Amino acid sequence: MKLEAALSAMLYRFHTNVFARAEGLTIGSSIALRGATVTPLRTAEGSSPTFQAFFPVTFDHTLKALTKLPRLDVEPDGFFVIAGESDGQRWQVDGHLYDFNDRLHRFELHGQCPADAFDALLAYLGWPATPLAFELVMEGVALDEANFRRWAAQES
Repeated sequence: MKLEAALSAMLYRFHTNVFARAEGLTIGSSIALRGATVTPLRTAEGSSPTFQAFFPVTFDHTLKALTKLPRLDVEPDGFFVIAGESDGQRWQVDGHLYDFNDRLHRFELHGQCPADAFDALLAYLGWPATPLAFELVMEGVALDEANFRRWAAQES
């Protein structure tokens, strides 16, 4: 029971750009970030990936869909804020949708929230059917979902 209580009280902490994960990316060598051992994404040539894929949803569809989330304020330019409380801890995520030619390119997320709130945001990108890549803004490293979640769950 103690482990379940600790997991439910845990907040992910992050500043990330979320992209549709292109095919052909591989896992690189392990590195340590914020106390977590993670393996960044790499291209077949071994370099850091660039993200040119688009999500299977449009900017307008995603913007409209986000308005269904409780405690979310969204602006027409794609900026949004969602906040809540989990086990007595206040949390907030600031986000922004980025598009090119009406196609959703990336989802920037900054803040902290429990896993279920994070999952609710990702669902509007077509997740879990759409594989995702997470570019850590401050660290300049791209991770797959499992590595991102391990990193985001670490204390600062």
